[in-house]
Amino acid sequence: MVEFRRDWLSKSIAGSVLGFTLAVALAGLFAVADPGGLEARNKYQFVMWLVAPIWLGVASLVFLFRSGRAAFLWLGGANLLAFGGLYLCRRLLY
Repeated sequence: MVEFRRDWLSKSIAGSVLGFTLAVALAGLFAVADPGGLEARNKYQFVMWLVAPIWLGVASLVFLFRSGRAAFLWLGGANLLAFGGLYLCRRLLY
């Protein structure tokens, strides 16, 4: 019989929602901080396709956390760092 752990739903939500926002922030960091900036040729297409593998990677690794609360805290902190870095790069480079 398969045991259903109560925190799988919260981990899934954390991976889906915070994983997506983290993937967007990391793809944005790549777009801004990579040589050539946002003006590099064909970079938009690559950055757009970069979101999906990052998101799926985070969504699959979220089940390694001990609890759903830990997943929310760690991914929330990673989001704050990523969006903070994105903000700083945009302010300093443009």
